[in-house]
Order: sequence, then C-alpha cells, then structure tokens
Amino acid sequence: MTQLCSAAPVPLLCTLAVLFKVSLSVGHVPMLLWSTQRSQWNPDTALHEGHIVSAQELSVLLQPVLTQNSRNLILFLQDKLSIDDFTYFSESYGNKNPFQNVQEILQSYPSSLVLPAVDCKATKYLLSFLQESGDWKLTNITNLDVSQLQVNTSKPNLLVVQLQPLASGLNEVSTLEAIAENDKIIGRLTMDLQERGIHFSVIYTAMRPSRTSRRTDVVRELRRQLMATEEEDSLSYPPLNVTTGNDTCILFYARNFSLKANNSIFIDLTNVTFVTQTVDISSSECSDINTTLSLKYTKPMNGISSLEIRFLMTNKFYEGSARNWSTLDAVEIIQDGEKFAKFNVSVISAPAEYSFHCQLVGSSNLYPARLIPSNNEAKNWDVFISRLQIQGFNIENNQFSYASDCTGFFAPGIWMGLVTSILLLWILTYGIHMIMQLTTNSRFDDPKGPALSVPQTE
Repeated sequence: MTQLCSAAPVPLLCTLAVLFKVSLSVGHVPMLLWSTQRSQWNPDTALHEGHIVSAQELSVLLQPVLTQNSRNLILFLQDKLSIDDFTYFSESYGNKNPFQNVQEILQSYPSSLVLPAVDCKATKYLLSFLQESGDWKLTNITNLDVSQLQVNTSKPNLLVVQLQPLASGLNEVSTLEAIAENDKIIGRLTMDLQERGIHFSVIYTAMRPSRTSRRTDVVRELRRQLMATEEEDSLSYPPLNVTTGNDTCILFYARNFSLKANNSIFIDLTNVTFVTQTVDISSSECSDINTTLSLKYTKPMNGISSLEIRFLMTNKFYEGSARNWSTLDAVEIIQDGEKFAKFNVSVISAPAEYSFHCQLVGSSNLYPARLIPSNNEAKNWDVFISRLQIQGFNIENNQFSYASDCTGFFAPGIWMGLVTSILLLWILTYGIHMIMQLTTNSRFDDPKGPALSVPQTE
C-alpha cells in the first residue's frame, strides 16, 4: 500500500485507501495486554496492518492469560478508545502525555502485546467470555480505592475496573483530562499489586471506538461528511424496552449512563442496562397518563446492595398548544431501599407522539437538560447521561418516533449573532441619519465685493 501511494499518477487510489482505513476504524478498538509473567505471547504474534482481530482469534490470544499459574487478571474497561488517540493526544499537547503510565508499563513489563484493532463484537462480550473461561472470583472496582483492595491469591481473581467515561462532543481538553485520569488509575492499581508481590495480567480495551479518527489530513477535510455516518454506525446496542403483553410501552437509550456518589464513588450502569441488559425492569408501569421506568440493579458496586432508578413521565393535554405533551417530571434514586433521592427535571418534554432526545442530561449546571436536586439526599449524587433518548407513550413498531431535541433554535451563538447584528445596524442607521441632517450655508462670502456681514440675530 505504501509503494502504491508513493506513485505520483495515482493520488485517487491513495485517497481511497485512506478512506477505506477510516471505514474500518468505525468497528474496532485497540487492546493492550501485559503481564508480570515472562513469555506470555510469542513475539511473532504481531499482526499485519489493517487486520481486525475477530472474537475467535482473540480467544486464542487470551489463552496464555487464562492458563497461567497465577491466574490474577485485571480488566480495565473504557467506554471508547481508538488507536489514533495514543498518537494524537501525545503529540498535540506538548509535554502533556495522557498515556504516560501505560507506555512505561508496556516497556518495563516482562511480556506485553498490543492489538491495534479488535472487533467491537469481541470486546462487547469480553467480560462474559472471561467469566465463563474459569472459576473466577469476580470483583468490580468502581470506587477506585486500591488501598483497601483485598486479593486472595489462593483463588483465581478477575478484577473489573470501569474507567470513567470520556467527554462527549468535540471538547478535546476534557477528553484529554479524562484519559490522563484513567491512566493514573491504571498506574496506581498495577503499582499497588506489584508492590505486594502479586503476579497478574492486564487487559486494557474499550467498548467502542472514538467517534472521529485523526490519522490523516484527508480525514480532517472530510470530517463533517464522515461524522453523520459514524454517528449512525456507533449505535452498537439496541435501546432498552419495556413491554406490556406484546406491545412496547417504554423505550430508553443512552450512550453513557453513569452516577457518582459523594463526589468519589463512580458507578457506570451503561453495560448492565443496555449491553447485557441484566437490569430488572419488572417494576416499570405503563398507562396512557402516567409512565414509570424502573431500573433495579443488584450490587452495582461494593457497599451498595441494591440501587433503583425511576424515571417518572406524564402525558397531559395543554390548551395553549391544543395537543398532548409527554414530560419527564422527576428522576428518583433509591439506595438499599432506604436512602431516597429525588431530582426535578427541566426542559425534558416533547409532543406525546414524539420521543425526546438530548445530547447531555445530568445534574451539572452546564448541561442543557438539568436534573435539579429536590431533597438533601439528592445532593449526594451526580448523574451523567449522554445522548439520552426516551419515549413513554405512543410507541409504534417497537421503534423511537421522531425525536424532539432539547437544543432550542435560539442557541447562545445565535443570540450573540443577533445582538451584534442589531448593534451594528443601529450604528449604521444613526450614521445615515446624521449624514442626512447635514446642510449647506445659505450665504457665501464674495472676495470681490464687500465683506459679508452676518448679524448676530441670524
């Protein structure tokens, strides 16, 4: 491919080759593996560029980890990651290398393996595959407090670390900070286990690729054209649906669904809600007027035995618009059946025939759709939902209806443009008015005649 692209008469083929590589990047993620044991992987395991590791090939590559003497495995799972992120964020921000710990680990550990492209379908069921491959003691690490982590080396241990999600949208600074924080978590946990003298292996991967590839200038030029296609292809899991009989009465989807308790304990509910769909929705209720989506989780993390999240929706008729509107009135969080937190909801409404969509919904003041704490317990929770789409009424063919978006027409940028235009127009109007008021003198001095005398009264 390199020889072909170096030829001058074939620039079109070079462009097509780059676009082909971009299209491949939509369906795969990188996977990094390292171990304290030596000779875990054959040096000849390196795959040629462009090859995407399938689920079957991945199971073969993971066999050394599953059959080693000290079976302690750590799975660092991120929401999204691409191989281009390693070079882009490391080179674009000078001395700020967000992958510093990961790069040092790969160089210092006895054995490591980098898989640039693994099929997303393989990583989607990676945790289930690992659980079925042996009698593991599964430990979900969500509070990221490694000092209190207890590891019984007499039994195989599978430690699953749900890393914090990356920022949505095009805010690269926030994404850089999130990656750097995840890198610190990886370095802190691996260093702690190594200091204890525990042998282990690590898998670092993601559920889906980053939204945009930044590898070449061609990609940057075609960014706007590719973004729409990537958005459609990135929906790797179906929405959660609640049925009554044979009819679907609630549809719920989110790209990321996370909570944070007491500003320290992070809980990622995306996988159990949408990917594996092991969440209990039996307490959900549906009617033509009121709908409640109930999501019950059993032991979502250490220290919490049960967690229930309720979305309360109503369908009302408003005379002003002469139509029915569906509204998300409140979100409730019930921890261990005792602690009750309630959030009031702002600007989440849509015509009853439509679904509601919003890019960011949560408790932050920066989000367009806010969850406002209504009691003291709610102040202990932070909610983050990205790309929310929900519908609780008038669902047809088990699909979302047309989405009413939370972003209004008069966005801040539009208001700034209107105010600036009005100010400039007023200045122009005032200037024209002043020019039109200019008049010439009614009398002029004749140098050949007597001097012009202008009385004081004139």
